[in-house]
Amino acid sequence: MSQTSPSDTTATTDGSGFDPFAIQQKWQQRWEEADPFRAGDEGDTRPRKYVLGMFPYPSGDLHMGHAESYAYVDIVARFWRHRGYNVLNPIGWDSFGLPAENAAIQRGADPREWTYANIAQHKKSFREYGSSYDWSRILHTSDPEYYHWNQWLFQQLYERDLAYRKESPVNWCPNDQTVLANEQVVDGHCERCGAEVIKKKLTQWYFKITAYADRLLDDLNQLEGFWPQKVIRMQRNWIGRSVGADIDFEIEGRAEKVTVFSTRPDTLHGATFMVVAPDSDLAAELAAGASAEVRMRFQDYVDSVARESEIDRQNTERPKTGVFLERYAINPVNGERLPIWAADYVLADYGHGAVMAVPAHDQRDLDFARAFDLPITVVVDTTAPITGAIPVIETDDDGEPIMPEDSGPSLADVDPARTGIALTGEGRMIHSGSLDGLSKRTAITRIIEELEAAGTGRAAKSYRLRDWLISRQRFWGTPIPMIHTEDGRIVPVPASELPLRLPDAQGLDLAPRGTSPLGGADHWIQTTDPETGRPARRDPDTMDTFVDSSWYFLRFLTPNDATQAFSPREADRWAPVDAYIGGVEHAILHLLYARFITKVLFDMGLIDFTEPFTSLVNQGMVLLGGSKMSKSKGNLVEFAASMRDPGADVVRVAIAFSGPAEDDINWEDVSTTGAQKFLARAWRVAKDVTSEPDVVWAEGDVALRRVTHRLLADAPGLIEQTKFNVAVARLMELVNATRKVIDSGAGPADPAVREAAEATAMILDLFAPHTAEEMWEMLGYAPFVGLVPWRHPDPTLLVDETVTAVVQIDGKVRATLEVSARIDSAALEAHARADAKVQRALAGREITRAVVRPPKVVSFSTH
Repeated sequence: MSQTSPSDTTATTDGSGFDPFAIQQKWQQRWEEADPFRAGDEGDTRPRKYVLGMFPYPSGDLHMGHAESYAYVDIVARFWRHRGYNVLNPIGWDSFGLPAENAAIQRGADPREWTYANIAQHKKSFREYGSSYDWSRILHTSDPEYYHWNQWLFQQLYERDLAYRKESPVNWCPNDQTVLANEQVVDGHCERCGAEVIKKKLTQWYFKITAYADRLLDDLNQLEGFWPQKVIRMQRNWIGRSVGADIDFEIEGRAEKVTVFSTRPDTLHGATFMVVAPDSDLAAELAAGASAEVRMRFQDYVDSVARESEIDRQNTERPKTGVFLERYAINPVNGERLPIWAADYVLADYGHGAVMAVPAHDQRDLDFARAFDLPITVVVDTTAPITGAIPVIETDDDGEPIMPEDSGPSLADVDPARTGIALTGEGRMIHSGSLDGLSKRTAITRIIEELEAAGTGRAAKSYRLRDWLISRQRFWGTPIPMIHTEDGRIVPVPASELPLRLPDAQGLDLAPRGTSPLGGADHWIQTTDPETGRPARRDPDTMDTFVDSSWYFLRFLTPNDATQAFSPREADRWAPVDAYIGGVEHAILHLLYARFITKVLFDMGLIDFTEPFTSLVNQGMVLLGGSKMSKSKGNLVEFAASMRDPGADVVRVAIAFSGPAEDDINWEDVSTTGAQKFLARAWRVAKDVTSEPDVVWAEGDVALRRVTHRLLADAPGLIEQTKFNVAVARLMELVNATRKVIDSGAGPADPAVREAAEATAMILDLFAPHTAEEMWEMLGYAPFVGLVPWRHPDPTLLVDETVTAVVQIDGKVRATLEVSARIDSAALEAHARADAKVQRALAGREITRAVVRPPKVVSFSTH
């Protein structure tokens, strides 16, 4: 079924009196007056659960992608309240950043006015949606009361040498005119606007996340089974730890050595040239000493590389390009001169920006060597066995091994210079001095020992992860709380002057220009050196908004505290987050940064945990026309409009029922008509109940009671596994079963009908809270059903009175029997032998073997 249009259905009575919109308005007013979902204080002795949805950007109105995510958040929060927990479920807005600023610029609006107007609309939509938030804990990251503590956090990292400033090639978005972190570049394009990203050398602020690389990687083990495996895998790949050695190479004519990281130091004897990243400082320095012709070629090459993305540069299918720098390195193990080339397949920020090229055993190096006719030396014989004793191999006059005729392929057969295929497999070392005959693993250990003894190398690790670039050349963000003095020092803004507030946007040109608009705010940028009193300038850049979201879950604990970022005492009570819900698009960016900041705060002694989110749920995307709903794409169904017709509860049930939480949803396939009919049917069940609340349920229809109690028993597992669609389907079955009893037999007075109706209201609260509250009141109870403890199922009603047993003869099913669920083996076998169908199938044959597994299987063999 497809979604109905506004002209197809209305949120008014269906003839029975069910008016979802009136019910929605009634209970929203009651909730606003009573505030029933506020988290309990320290005196509350219930166990605690912290449920949190990834907070939204207020760059426009919410859409159905948000409706899905926040429906799931509310389902989980309501579930844990029913289970007897003191639940913290706050809401806030990630209100700084490019989406809000760009939207405001397009409309000629002040970012503040645009942002806070959108927040007001969001709040209204969330209330209409029936979201059970603790509304006393609202935060906006663009409030000075919040970003004060961003600035405090920045200075804490600066004091610990975890925040620093340096010049380096950065990702530059020519459209948004700002730098981007590596994580914000997707397939060479800006994650926000889609523009092709280029490289640009700038001086920027960084957080030293690489100092925590090992912990970020190893602590993922804590999250196994609690986070989606896909997210854990993505984080591991992004951190990308490699183990090997740092090797020091002398450079002719240069006093300082160049250090190269390699995962294969065992192949050092096979290095025949060196490659440096063309956009590195080392390449520029080496090229400066070359001939005029080479200097010109090198500069042209650097300019062309600046237009390439990192993904393009590492594409193994691309033709290899480079410039010889007329300089040589010295191989520390054999003294050979290695020509130094600048080539784009080496990145400036990987390892040390230089690699030893071993073309025989690395495909990219081999492709480069073949393109520029460079030597290729094989040092690993991949045709030799690597297990058992080291074989004795005879060599010819040139030192090449002589292989037996029946030994398989020879080195000549797999020679990389001829085949163009690098030898990357296991084997025995050759042409490597003291390493000859060793396996790869043993050779790596041996060469590292020799390098360390000679003082020319050491064991080391390298990471794909890069330090977090946080500078942004935009207005709408947290000002970086640092001061640049006349004599070149950089000092923190005094703590007493925090928060360093953004100036008024009036009079500033906020359009992206490549430099921060704050630099043009003379009245703001000019300040004094706190140490000397002399004139100084504030830092003109603002922080990446991922700083805002890296710790916001802690600010929710004490959002109005003006004395500290958060209360360690409250963090001890509530944190870490028990259930974190949001899109998988944040699998690397936000989650990695939040994990990093959590570990820093742990090291500061402010919290006692090292991972911020104990459990993670990633919902799928909501698609429209085959694409993810997005403001930038303009393919939206607005959240607010969807709740006017056919109503919030209908939307919530339709979304929950549309499929597994982790799967994508095609909005065109979501049935609001079916959801509306189901809710009307459930409402009529409560309306038809005529028994009193104190009726004895045990006297009611047993079959209906079984359906009720099975759902009470099964629903918790379904919710905890995020099988919301299955839970809704089971609830529909209960409503249908209840309707049948109402329409026949004892009818609406049957105690089992009341029991089923009450269970329906309680469970329906997770999905359609307005309708559930109305049903609860109709059933004679005081508000609020959202706070009612979960009903315990009766174990005796969970056991089937009868089950279907299958009888097989020689592997084929010949009969089925309805038997007692508690039947024993002897009785089940006797029942099967006596069955007429079994007798006919046997046709007088003797049963030679009987296997009986009560109460469901009997297997007879006749041969």
